[in-house]
Amino acid sequence: MEPASRLGAGVSKQEIREKIWDYMEAQNIADFPRPVHHRIPNFKGSYEACQNIRELEAYSRMQEVKVDPDKPLEGVRLIVLQGRKTLLVPTPRLRSGLFNKIVPPPGATKEILRKCATSQGVKNYSVPIGLDSRVLVDLIVVGSVAVSEKGWRIGKGEGYADMEYAMMVSMGAVRKETPVVTIVHDCQVTDIPEELLGDHDLTVDYILTPTRVIVTECTRPKPQGIIWSMISDEMMERIPILKNLHFREKQAGKDITLQKEHLKHLKTIPIQAPLQNTDQIASSRPVDMDHAAPLDKECVTSKKESSSVTTVYVGNIPKDARVSDLKRTLREHNAVPLRLNWQGAQGRAFLDYKDQSAAESVISSLRGLSFNGNTLWVNLAKKQK
Repeated sequence: MEPASRLGAGVSKQEIREKIWDYMEAQNIADFPRPVHHRIPNFKGSYEACQNIRELEAYSRMQEVKVDPDKPLEGVRLIVLQGRKTLLVPTPRLRSGLFNKIVPPPGATKEILRKCATSQGVKNYSVPIGLDSRVLVDLIVVGSVAVSEKGWRIGKGEGYADMEYAMMVSMGAVRKETPVVTIVHDCQVTDIPEELLGDHDLTVDYILTPTRVIVTECTRPKPQGIIWSMISDEMMERIPILKNLHFREKQAGKDITLQKEHLKHLKTIPIQAPLQNTDQIASSRPVDMDHAAPLDKECVTSKKESSSVTTVYVGNIPKDARVSDLKRTLREHNAVPLRLNWQGAQGRAFLDYKDQSAAESVISSLRGLSFNGNTLWVNLAKKQK
């Protein structure tokens, strides 16, 4: 079954994500944690899919394996630990570094190893790996929302897998031939139009499902490193390791022009659906206007722009929530508005987007989302400007 392939020409990445998520929930393929929307979806049969990594000839030779912390990859993390290989996981949201190494206690039992492989175990049994540790990753395992047999991949939209790979290239932690594996349900293997792919998109060499081992023979280049013209000041503050890598590449004489300076030299800036942060981190394409106006700063628009703005109403916000909480949530779901009108005392906020299409995409992304314990009410505002 290829649920996303029916969307036809002009399909967006988000439409493919929504189709996959909806299908997995409707067919009861999804597994804890649910709903799988806005996640790398866990699925029934993920453990069996993970076992297929043993079938890869490349795996037996690997010693240092980087595995993302997503729930459907838990089985692979356990296999790596049981095989006495070095298990590396990305530091959560890259706040304090790039890698953590899972270090089970001496004489760890099978049960302890199982705990080490869980998300909680990642927190309890890991130690940070510094930039100077000279890590050389032999194999990378990433989660996906959708993937094609050609090796083209779509994540959940935050772009962390793409960013992590670009940063590993910058660190010298991966080689061109380092294989990338993804683990998905069979229904997640679907057609992906090539025009959706950018230079920032990480491709995969192997796809493991509960029933198949797919060798993609992908020829599309993987990210060649960090494209600094896509990095905003806000990202530099939020992800401190970027500052270290920025300094290193400056010392090496590379082009480290940040987004702010890069924008000054762009004659035209295409306006796209609101995106913010890492989904385009390693892309060499021109940045959109929303990247130039992070949520932390007031966005100033002209009268002409204001006339086409569409406003989204967000209600049922907990009274103790802060505007910074909402801003962070919007970033995480690629829903950064042109302008945010916070009315926390009334449990609501109004978000302005460039047009109705962008607003409706955001509504689809946020609807049903749990925010600080409350399910948000998200609709087009009754009164539009």
